Amino acid sequence: MLNKIKSQILNLGLKFISVDEKIVRMILETKPSNINEIVLLPAVKLVMKKIVNKLHNKIVYGRVYNGILNGISVSVIRSQVGCPNAALTLECLKRSKAKIVVRVDFCGGIYGENNPINIGDIVIPKSAYCGDGTSSEYLRANPTLLNSLDSIQNPLSIIQNLIAGPQTIFISKPNEILRELLVNETRGYNPSKLRESNLWTTDALFCETFEFIRGLKAVNVEAIDMESSILFLLARLYNMKVASILSVSDLPGHPQYDLLNSNEIHPDMETGIDNAIKILINALPKIQHTL
Repeated sequence: MLNKIKSQILNLGLKFISVDEKIVRMILETKPSNINEIVLLPAVKLVMKKIVNKLHNKIVYGRVYNGILNGISVSVIRSQVGCPNAALTLECLKRSKAKIVVRVDFCGGIYGENNPINIGDIVIPKSAYCGDGTSSEYLRANPTLLNSLDSIQNPLSIIQNLIAGPQTIFISKPNEILRELLVNETRGYNPSKLRESNLWTTDALFCETFEFIRGLKAVNVEAIDMESSILFLLARLYNMKVASILSVSDLPGHPQYDLLNSNEIHPDMETGIDNAIKILINALPKIQHTL
């Protein structure tokens, strides 16, 4: 009886809001009107905390932190790790007045003799290979997207027999204007740290095997993350402007700085993410001009 009464009260309240507002309230615990046009989207707690600590005139609405950075009104929302979480957040932002989303967080770097990427480098992806499962689901549900995306044969099929996983990998891309703004800002700040890279998005942090890394090197992928591909893909689907600025935190396969096989933390790991946040904040006035 108590549950029935609760559901009746809940349904009564839902009659006064739209389905879109219901979705935003369920996921971000606030109403769509509390989200600003520019959204900064970290995934991990450390990065979220660093950005929130810099906010002026901070106001918290559920999972949304609003405030001023470099004179620009922004919302800061922690997506949590992984493409499913990032997609849920973008679905909410689609139902708000948000127009620009910038992912700022960590990524892994693919080191090698021909690719001297270092921890602390700033990666601004030129493209993201959709190695995740969430992108595949959105492509299934929205097949017209396939006409506007490049694709390649899954490079892992060259290295090993693919028992599971897609044979074709689609490629999503950030908004070029946003990407160029971040690139130019990084060049002005510290050009030696800038990496304009192709990036691979994965769902499985603990499956970065030797064969996996070798497959990525075969198609000149220089970095790995767990969110960018779906963000770029949904930006195209929902007509939003999205880009990523990332800092290299670890080097999968490296004998000393592989996060999964070493306890050693590189001294430039935190410096790198501090630099990425600083570059983004410095670029915000120019980003606002793209609205």
